[in-house]
Amino acid sequence: MPRCPWADKADEERHYHDTEWGRPQHDERTLFEFLMLEGAQAGLSWATILRKREGYRAVFDGYDIERMAAYSDDDLAQRLTDARIVRNRLKVASARRNARAYLRLRDEVGGLGPYLWGQVDGQPVVNRWTTQQQVPARTPLSDRISKDLQKRDFTFVGSTILYAYLQAVGVVNDHLLSCPQHAECQR
Repeated sequence: MPRCPWADKADEERHYHDTEWGRPQHDERTLFEFLMLEGAQAGLSWATILRKREGYRAVFDGYDIERMAAYSDDDLAQRLTDARIVRNRLKVASARRNARAYLRLRDEVGGLGPYLWGQVDGQPVVNRWTTQQQVPARTPLSDRISKDLQKRDFTFVGSTILYAYLQAVGVVNDHLLSCPQHAECQR
């Protein structure tokens, strides 16, 4: 199957590309999970994060956001020792901070779904790239959302991370035109 070139390196990436990447997401827990995973990926390969995905779900209580927001410093220190996740102090600390920021966002606008989809009038941005080299690392949309989320006290939400996040959750369809998933994600 002709898929986006980045997804042809490992089985995990192929499966993720073919079943999840770029499909419009509205489920709050899934949106939060992807935000956490994209932040964890900073400086690492996506394949590494995909291999640790189940570990993240276990270590972070299935992304129970209220529970994550209540983590103590000791809870974070314990998680920092768990080899099932990326053991970076700042990335682990971002779990609690982002959960707290999420709860404030939820109280204000209803959550990540209403917030993100409101940025694009409820419709995915559909790009028509023919080569991987055309796909940008960031855009004015990711710049704007990144800046706003940082003001809202989210961490690991720089513009490049945010653009990868928008692609992952289908706010932006960056499947190449030659990839069957480009049309599939439009349905």
